[in-house]
Amino acid sequence: MKTALVIGAGPAGLMAAEELARAGVSVTILEAKTSPARKFLMAGKSGLNLTKDEPLAGFIAAFPDAPKELRDILADFGPEKVKQWAQDLGQEVFTGSSGRVFPTAMKASPLLRAWMGRLDGLGVVLRTGTRWIGFEGSGVSIVSATGKDVLTPDVVVLACGGASWARLGADGAWIDFVEAPCVPFKPANMGFVCDWSPHMQRHFGAPVKPVVLRCGGHEIKGEFVISARGVEGSGIYAVSRQMRENHPLMLDLMPDLNVAALTARLSKPRGKNSLTNHLRKAGLSPVKIGLLREVGSDFTAQAIKNMPMPHNGPRPMDEAISVAGGLSFDALDADLMLQSRPGVFCAGEMLDWEAPTGGYLISGCLATGHRAGRAAANWANNRD
Repeated sequence: MKTALVIGAGPAGLMAAEELARAGVSVTILEAKTSPARKFLMAGKSGLNLTKDEPLAGFIAAFPDAPKELRDILADFGPEKVKQWAQDLGQEVFTGSSGRVFPTAMKASPLLRAWMGRLDGLGVVLRTGTRWIGFEGSGVSIVSATGKDVLTPDVVVLACGGASWARLGADGAWIDFVEAPCVPFKPANMGFVCDWSPHMQRHFGAPVKPVVLRCGGHEIKGEFVISARGVEGSGIYAVSRQMRENHPLMLDLMPDLNVAALTARLSKPRGKNSLTNHLRKAGLSPVKIGLLREVGSDFTAQAIKNMPMPHNGPRPMDEAISVAGGLSFDALDADLMLQSRPGVFCAGEMLDWEAPTGGYLISGCLATGHRAGRAAANWANNRD
């Protein structure tokens, strides 16, 4: 049998290992941590969003600036195939009102247990506590508790992750020895720092909803959360790329009312009401009133529907949900093989792509792992 090493036991690596094993290749997965798929499990704690059920063109459009190679990969293993893959593991799925797809069990652990059981049945071996430290000639250098070793498999798949949540395994250390062009990492889907005045402390943990966020030509209706460190949550993540690129963020704090209707509410006599109570009766929550005061805004309808949201830049990259940047697609062929090192394929978040939350991140990892695994199997099985 031909032999393969898959380096990294996240979704991309596990998918690559499955495709290799199905093609008759003997597969060993090397994982630096003591257990597999730690970030995958963390993502599933509040509901594992596997993919987004929407037309393929819209799904692919959520990956900004994706090269043709990535678009083709996403088309080959899109939302319908992700759903079928989960169901084949015995995990029924459902689609929420937003189009987001979840396992019925919601958590990641049942799916991961079923997946690891399937891989075990295919003969895949998992070696934990083993870190890849570079190439040595035609071999792969690794280090574990037993020391350093050099392995010479027939084919290799690198699925080493990005550079966020290092404690879960994705520390980006591989960038120093991958021997190929890489785009510098940047945080993605992250919160932003705000130096709040003391009066904002009472609002820490409060959701700001509903609200429309406008930034860099992108507009979304959603919500976000005020934290001690700044702003975070799904609405902020949705425009985090534009914010990272220094486009100003504007908020419509009353998106369900037009200017005329809001003006009519604000124009009602205050009587003995304080300004705060008057604004509350107009429909503004305490946290929205706090934000208006924080930015020194007046309380006209125009100001409420076009409030600037200043910030001091993104939170540190290790706190980001995902990253932009990574191994350049210019270094790879259409099957994700390193052009500088034949027989070495790459997949997952270590590649230079970016996507929002909402099912796109996991789908992207699964799709690239699927392509890299199949291509690696074909490459190994068709060589003398």
